[in-house]
Amino acid sequence: MIYNRQVLSNGIRLITIPMKSFESATVMVMVGAGSRYEVEKNSGISHFLEHMAFKGTKKRPSAMDIASLVDGIGGEINAFTGKEATGYYIKSLSTHVDLSLDVLSDMLKNSLFDNREIDKERGVILEEINLYEDTPVRKIGDIYEKLLYGDTPMGWDIAGEKDVINKITREDFLEYLKSLYSASNIVVIVAGGFDNKKINGLVEKYFGKMDKFETKGYIKIIEEQKKPEVMIKHKTTEQVHIALGVRTVQAMHEDRYSLSLLSAILGGGMSSRLFHEVREKRGLAYYVRTSSDHYQDCGSLVSVAGVDSKRTEQAVEVIVAEYKKIKSDNHGITKEELKKAKEYLKGHLVLELEDSRSVAGFYANQELLEDKIDNPDKILIEIDKVTIDQVVNVAKKYMVKNGLNLAIIGNFENKKPFEKLLEI
Repeated sequence: MIYNRQVLSNGIRLITIPMKSFESATVMVMVGAGSRYEVEKNSGISHFLEHMAFKGTKKRPSAMDIASLVDGIGGEINAFTGKEATGYYIKSLSTHVDLSLDVLSDMLKNSLFDNREIDKERGVILEEINLYEDTPVRKIGDIYEKLLYGDTPMGWDIAGEKDVINKITREDFLEYLKSLYSASNIVVIVAGGFDNKKINGLVEKYFGKMDKFETKGYIKIIEEQKKPEVMIKHKTTEQVHIALGVRTVQAMHEDRYSLSLLSAILGGGMSSRLFHEVREKRGLAYYVRTSSDHYQDCGSLVSVAGVDSKRTEQAVEVIVAEYKKIKSDNHGITKEELKKAKEYLKGHLVLELEDSRSVAGFYANQELLEDKIDNPDKILIEIDKVTIDQVVNVAKKYMVKNGLNLAIIGNFENKKPFEKLLEI
């Protein structure tokens, strides 16, 4: 896959990825503005702002004007907010790239932030928070990161707290924009079957006059864990949800590929160790999976599962036992198991990148949050280079005594029974 990188005079970065066989194209604008840049008084504003971008501009005064325009070309418009970035995109026939750039730039530069729309969308955000609270399979990740990062922006929910959402004003949105939505903090990505000769001029036309200024930084994570930690969110549920993991490394660390293989062996797919031991062998869970997740300055390897409420302790014991085994001299990783894990990771990456939206996100994340851009073929090579010894070494390095973290959503009050299980 070939990409082209340009930097406009105002600092806007443009990445184009021609995909000649595609009839569609995705235009994505990603901003280095996520919930980790917030403070207590505006917690949740990154996500709230993402919603407000759809509620009308000077040129298109209502949400219906924007939605009708995109619907009228058979396109898809959406956005997402994370802890480190916010993205807006339109996917459409490649003949509509001009319109997509027009609409997205208009949303970022000219949103009205009408007070009546703010109040209406406030209710939508509050209901979204309620949805997450009532969906433990989604909420467990938030509880786990709250356990890891505590009362810091990295430990706060991206959607925010209800009492803060109720107080956010139009002035808060404008102040937030002035702190982070600088041209130098924005990446424009175009991926798909577009006419590459016209793109530079179009991006200059729609984004070239955005202001460039110094942006706000974030509070770096300081990790000084001295003992295993447990956090319980008390909730009466039919199924208990758990997240059990360890702290690892930031996104650009040399261990990231070995950690990805470790996570695939433990909980990547239906033939992984945890799926076999937790679900197939003992029937303790419906779902169980492991991921290796990374931010700019920290990371974690975590296994999540929805388990039988009467056998939660047993499920934790089994996962801990598998962690112990894979870091031991009797780890049992064979060449065949490692090869299967490599093919699992490579296959998922290749399949994901068959969609222009995923391709746009793949390059946007690297340009905005990492030191360099690696093409997919480079990543496939790096995955193939990982050895059994490297996988075992990162297990030993990060699955350390007193380093486990367990988050639980379920009908429990006492942490002590679970604390006793966290020894590896």
